Amino acid sequence: MTEALQISESITIDAPPEVVFAILTDPRQHSRIDGSGSVGSVLAAPARLTAKGQTFTVRMKLFGVPYLIRNRVVEFEADRLIAWRHFTANRWRYELTPSSSGGGTTVTETFDMSRANGVTTAVVRGTKFPERNRAGIAGTLQRLRQAAEADAAKAAGPA
Repeated sequence: MTEALQISESITIDAPPEVVFAILTDPRQHSRIDGSGSVGSVLAAPARLTAKGQTFTVRMKLFGVPYLIRNRVVEFEADRLIAWRHFTANRWRYELTPSSSGGGTTVTETFDMSRANGVTTAVVRGTKFPERNRAGIAGTLQRLRQAAEADAAKAAGPA
């Protein structure tokens, strides 16, 4: 990776890709899995993100300051990949692969600022956002694992 233009972390989740993807493609669940403490409620979104070009608007908070952000889906492959961006061209990407042990899913979350312009990149770096985002990604992946494993167990019913 080029000087922190992309920050990625991965986790293996004991749930099938479709369960994990259902959480990621429902913007109303993003606050459920947010490990950064910045994602709030959804103001506008389809019930499920199903294609490139769809948008969703979320209440956010950065450094204690509330704001609204409109995101657009820029990459989409059902049960495999979803990425969105807002006006800065920074992307948040989730890649899912079935785990080699079977039944589970390895999820890689990436914050990708390689497409942003130089001014945006300088501001992001100046606010130490990449370092903060790495911790947020790790927290999000842990919360995603908890949520997906709980949803998978609920769908399976009593043992």
